[in-house]
Amino acid sequence: MGLTVESRPSDSPYVERVWRSRSHDDVSRMTSVATTLCELVVWEHRGRVNVAVRGPESRASEAEVPTDSTFFGISFSLGTSLPHLPADRLVDGAVELPDATAVSFPLHGSTWRMPDFDNAEFFVRRLVREGVLVRDPFVAAVLDGAEPEVSERTLQRRFLAATGLTRGAVRQIDRARRAALLIQEGEPAVEVVHHLGYFDQPHLARSLTRYVGRTATQLRRPGGVAPAPAPEPLSLLYKTGEAAPA
Repeated sequence: MGLTVESRPSDSPYVERVWRSRSHDDVSRMTSVATTLCELVVWEHRGRVNVAVRGPESRASEAEVPTDSTFFGISFSLGTSLPHLPADRLVDGAVELPDATAVSFPLHGSTWRMPDFDNAEFFVRRLVREGVLVRDPFVAAVLDGAEPEVSERTLQRRFLAATGLTRGAVRQIDRARRAALLIQEGEPAVEVVHHLGYFDQPHLARSLTRYVGRTATQLRRPGGVAPAPAPEPLSLLYKTGEAAPA
């Protein structure tokens, strides 16, 4: 069975997605797909509860999965961050929050009641109200196509501070995730190249390998399963807006 995953979008401007999953005894590793987002992750294994803030992931990587465990996560929208844990210091890493229990955990000098899949937005509103979570409207404006009246250097610095990544990296990661979904849905690679603005199929192949950890052939098979050996399950992929060519 591997990993069973459930997720939902959010109407909060601070939240991209809320998800939960469960691991089974037939999986011990997974492929973590590159992502542009920071997230709060809670997992329980053998009665112990753990909480961590994870940063963006600049490329696909392998991750260990404790068997028979439950997971819950809040993926924050791009440009949303915890100021005391700067996004640029979290890239390809995480900060575990000690002394978590089934009902609460410490964060930024206070004890917070443990959120869950259904009340994540209420929890996030409290973080925002207390100034623990912030969202840079500059990033949202840039993503919507606005061209702020600042120098390119200032724009890049502001974007990097808010997201931990450059605008180019965000475009490339989001485009690869979109390409993976299109291929899983059966769209031919040559059409994906044209649709998402890759130079050619080798360019697409390099992008998928770097950011998704799969080839187009592996993604096209049901569940992304190759003949042998079967690769580990993938982390969460979901539809967002169209990725811009980079």
